[in-house]
Amino acid sequence: MAPSATIGHGTAAETADGAEAPSIVAGAGSAEAEATLVEEGQVALGKAIKLTERDRARISEAVRAAERQTSAEIVPMLVARSGLYRDTRQRTGFALALVALACLLTWETVWLPWGWHAANAAWLLLAVIAAYAVGQWLGTVPIIIRFVTSRERMTQKVKLRAERAFAQHAIAQTSERTGVLLMVSLLERQVYLLPDRGIASQVTAAQWETVVAAIVSRLRAHDIAGGLCAGIEQCGVFLAQSCPAEAGGNPNELPDRLVQEP
Repeated sequence: MAPSATIGHGTAAETADGAEAPSIVAGAGSAEAEATLVEEGQVALGKAIKLTERDRARISEAVRAAERQTSAEIVPMLVARSGLYRDTRQRTGFALALVALACLLTWETVWLPWGWHAANAAWLLLAVIAAYAVGQWLGTVPIIIRFVTSRERMTQKVKLRAERAFAQHAIAQTSERTGVLLMVSLLERQVYLLPDRGIASQVTAAQWETVVAAIVSRLRAHDIAGGLCAGIEQCGVFLAQSCPAEAGGNPNELPDRLVQEP
């Protein structure tokens, strides 16, 4: 079942060196509480993300500082990956097995100097199976996953993960529907920004892209905490204009902590 959500515009950015740059997606739309992730199993199979207590405290303080200016609720989230990509292991396994078979048959005179024997078929089969096993292992390496998997599929996985998190962490349950999810997915090298319907139309696409750009500028320097803090700060600036803090009080409806998942 597809998630009941709509996502608006998307943008992508690269650094000059290409491969080392994170790709960025900014979405503006709405997400409903029943949003679910369509996946083969639990996504939480990524490596633990190492952030210090000081990093997490910095992010929490950035959220509190931003929310003092606005009635919106900002939820930063960091995940190791947004999909399992099981088919990547199969594809790399088959590809390496075919390459191994082609090489062995092409260079038959090298490894069969005394001619073909019935027992050589077993060695040929064993070599192909071994190549498939190595390919299966290579299919779990992040750089291989990014190389084999299309950008569109990874973007879709990140979108689904963000929509599921939007529902799971009650971001859609604020009284004025002013929650904003700011999610960084490390394996896919993507940033996904998902505002609730109460503020989606009040902030322009260019402003959301500025928030994403603030995060990416720090991620390129491998500063995850700094990137999230920069994005939260920039998000607070725009939200303070579109939904300023209420004069009679500014209730804190969602925790100010970083949501961190594998």
